[in-house]
Amino acid sequence: GKGQPISLFNGVDMSGWTYFLNGDQEMSDVWTVADGIIRCEGRPTGYIRTEESYTNYELTLEWRFLPERGAGNSGVLCRMIGEDKVWPHSMEAQLQSGSAGDIWNIDNVPMIAAPERTNGRHTRGQLSSSEKPLGEWNSYRILVDRGHLRLEVNGAVQNEAIWCEEVPGKICLQSEGAYIEFRKIMIRRIVN
Repeated sequence: GKGQPISLFNGVDMSGWTYFLNGDQEMSDVWTVADGIIRCEGRPTGYIRTEESYTNYELTLEWRFLPERGAGNSGVLCRMIGEDKVWPHSMEAQLQSGSAGDIWNIDNVPMIAAPERTNGRHTRGQLSSSEKPLGEWNSYRILVDRGHLRLEVNGAVQNEAIWCEEVPGKICLQSEGAYIEFRKIMIRRIVN
């Protein structure tokens, strides 16, 4: 079963999160909070990450790109371990516009994804894009359960992987070249 939903973002500030950037900028130069939303400027590259580690969980969050700022790239890194760098050992749930639900395997994480959709570290989603138009909020549901990874974008199951490395790791949100907004970041630990 799953535990109670816990908010990883309090809607007010970045409590519970730290950051890593390719450069000497401060967190607040890239990530700001207003109106219950995390706003990421996208440059320089890097990420915010949870201070706590999580092993087995269901993570839900909402994101959007804005029409006036354009389509772009980001991602959610799961079970991130090891040193902070661009990019750290983790399983990436892709957020690049048009490709949300793709899996990127960063730094040789043990996992098996659909071979017919996998090229190197990248596994394409199984459906055409289930994203909403720029400016509208999208929902991600990411299941990280022992050896199983499943990515749902706006209710459509886009991807799954099995035999994933099971380690406690951080959850990261990428700054990857584009302005993006996040909100409603909730986790439910899997307890059975």
